[in-house]
Amino acid sequence: MTFSHPTRRALGLALAAGLASPLLHAQGPTARWPGNKPVTIVVPYSPGGGTDIVARTVAQRLSELWGVSVVVDNRTGANGVIGSAHVAKSAPDGYTLLMVVGSHALNPILMKSLPYDTARAFTPVTRLADSPMVLVVSAQSPYKTLGDLLTAARKEPLGVGYSEGQTRLTGELMRQAGGLKTEGVPYKGGAPIMVDIIGGHLPMGVTSVLTALPHVQSGKLRVIGVAAAERLAIFPDAMTFREAGLPQVESLSWYGLFGPTGLSAELVSQLNEDLKKVTSEPALQRQMNDQGAKLVLAPPAEFAKFLQQEQSKWSRVAQQGGIQPE
Repeated sequence: MTFSHPTRRALGLALAAGLASPLLHAQGPTARWPGNKPVTIVVPYSPGGGTDIVARTVAQRLSELWGVSVVVDNRTGANGVIGSAHVAKSAPDGYTLLMVVGSHALNPILMKSLPYDTARAFTPVTRLADSPMVLVVSAQSPYKTLGDLLTAARKEPLGVGYSEGQTRLTGELMRQAGGLKTEGVPYKGGAPIMVDIIGGHLPMGVTSVLTALPHVQSGKLRVIGVAAAERLAIFPDAMTFREAGLPQVESLSWYGLFGPTGLSAELVSQLNEDLKKVTSEPALQRQMNDQGAKLVLAPPAEFAKFLQQEQSKWSRVAQQGGIQPE
């Protein structure tokens, strides 16, 4: 059988369309990604910490939405630098993402050299949630309120434990704003700070809500101050620094999702939309609230602006406190 020229041309176009359509569809990241390939969320901190808990909560629901495995990979070391460096070197295809806390943006202030340029090596996806830093004391502490502690710390030197960049700078901001005689005491993690406070070896410490929560629930610690504009429902008796006359002392332990630099705008948009879907569940929102976290889901441009503001704010605190990169 032979076909006329118009018919052959029509068949050729139809065949080309049939072949090209799946290819174009496969290349469209918003249409096909992630396909049947697993996605990895790198958490550059130890398992069981706040970031790890948030990442696993989100990963489980994204896995259900996408129908593929979403794996949390804990690559610890150097205050998040080792895991972050791994993501910085990864392909910007959406299959390797990074979940970090506020210290990620503060590392350039406190560390002399990094294996990547923090401002350029990553694509901001969203600031997923915020959780304020808190000041904790022993349940047996003589300081019953934040006002009591601030009054004492203006009269005599008191140690305040910290474990990483943001807790260190939060304690320094507190000292500067309140005219305190506090002295920072470094630790290698939040857990040993809690142990020393409970044991009576350290009067207070700055930490995350999730680090403090189990010790507060067991009756061994009290949260005495909240570095946020409003009190936390899970610690209703804990005064904010604003209430104590120090509105400057705000410090959010935010949870942020990044990809490597070059991650497409289409993938960033899809990730934001899918995160909105999975975090709209009341059960998840209750879980986050119970952990002292507030969902934010800031869009990429807003998140990028927030990062710049954070770096500027904490750079000033470090400079005024004579804190040099190490």
